[in-house]
Amino acid sequence: MEIGQVKKPTKTSAAILSIISNGLLILLKVGAGLVTGSVSVLAEAIHSSLDLVAAVIAFFSVRMSDKPADAGHPFGHGKIEGISGFVEALLILAASGVIFYEAAIRIRTGTGIEFAEVGIGVMLFSILVNILVSRRLYKVSRITDSLALEADAGHLAADVYSSLAVVVALLIVRFTGLKILDPLVAIGVGIYILKIAYDLLHKSFGMLIDESLPLSEQTEIKACIMEHSRQLVSFHELRTRKVGSQRHIDLHLVMAKDASLAATHEMCDHIEADLKARIEHAVVSIHAEPCQDECEQCSVPCPAKDRKR
Repeated sequence: MEIGQVKKPTKTSAAILSIISNGLLILLKVGAGLVTGSVSVLAEAIHSSLDLVAAVIAFFSVRMSDKPADAGHPFGHGKIEGISGFVEALLILAASGVIFYEAAIRIRTGTGIEFAEVGIGVMLFSILVNILVSRRLYKVSRITDSLALEADAGHLAADVYSSLAVVVALLIVRFTGLKILDPLVAIGVGIYILKIAYDLLHKSFGMLIDESLPLSEQTEIKACIMEHSRQLVSFHELRTRKVGSQRHIDLHLVMAKDASLAATHEMCDHIEADLKARIEHAVVSIHAEPCQDECEQCSVPCPAKDRKR
């Protein structure tokens, strides 16, 4: 690396940072939950435990998804990130069930909390850590286009809002004695976690079933191809999908019937290079075929068209 050059962040280092921060926060939240008896703090400990599991899954998935294609996996290993996101979403759903169960028990028994100041201090520290780590993960996920890191960052960002709710609840209980608020906030945390699980399931499932690229990217692809309308007749059978950070694009390119093999090959290479320059991490496959004498709608100059005149 040259002097003064900024080292590009890696997915693996970001995943390790998430594992360390989540491990620390779990210990603090479990301790605070046991000391205070607060179900909302314990709910946050469960939330962080899931984040730790998600971080571990993300760590292994980003390492495996970055492996190059091989004989057994000719299209690469990118779908591992989709699988990891799906597993993380299922774990989040399970955690919300545990939170709802514990909150229901506290509402029925009417158990209060003690030493609320301990819980408040731990939750404020957790908010600060999660803000810093989630911002780092979001930044790296955008640079590397990693669904696993994006999902992990989303979990930590969600922790910030749920932790704020817990802090407010503990303050109110501390100064008013309204102990019913603690399990109610825990239920609110559980509902928020359900929303995260739904969003993650939708995104990861889309990758696993080869959902098309967003309309904006498809429009960009079509515009890139049509910039060469004077050299090609048309295109069709455009198909796209996202696998890990890769965008797979394949299409049929219609060339003039009298175009040479060399000219056709050159055009395919040119369009492929243009698409890779515009669409990040693009993997392009082009099938070239001759025209079927569509001279009326064709703007490509060729001998066949001249002979018809």
